[in-house]
Amino acid sequence: MLCQNCRKQEATTHVKRIVNGETAEFHLCADCAKSLGFGDVFSDFDLGFSDMLSSFFEPTAIGHLSSNILRCEKCGSSFNDIVKSGKLGCANCYRTFYDKLMPSLERIHGRTRHEGKIANGSPVQKKIDKKAELQKQLDDAVAIQDYETAAKLRDEIKELESEGK
Repeated sequence: MLCQNCRKQEATTHVKRIVNGETAEFHLCADCAKSLGFGDVFSDFDLGFSDMLSSFFEPTAIGHLSSNILRCEKCGSSFNDIVKSGKLGCANCYRTFYDKLMPSLERIHGRTRHEGKIANGSPVQKKIDKKAELQKQLDDAVAIQDYETAAKLRDEIKELESEGK
């Protein structure tokens, strides 16, 4: 389709304008679109993904620079580098900056523990809950040095785990 303005070049920009319920469509070449003000509509926005992620980190983290900057031993990134770019340098950065990343990850995701996709009330979820309760009882028994009860609980947990295999 040819440009509706110059009628010389192929139309590459398609504009659909709806005003008061009336629709008007324009098919323009790149040059005509630019001259008529229909350039890249997102050019004035900085929609970088890294900018969006970096906005979740504390702004004070960037301003606080010291000579003893903690850096990731694998990639050399500092926490300020992560805040500025919105990207972790490597997987080891999670361990190196764990304490600083957790508050931001909790704000982004709402939690930091993976819950999975098991429905509440399902047999699998009931088994997981039972195992967690037994493990808590086992920990309590060990804490008070009730080793006989702890051994029974340990055996129950092993039996529960072997049922799933």
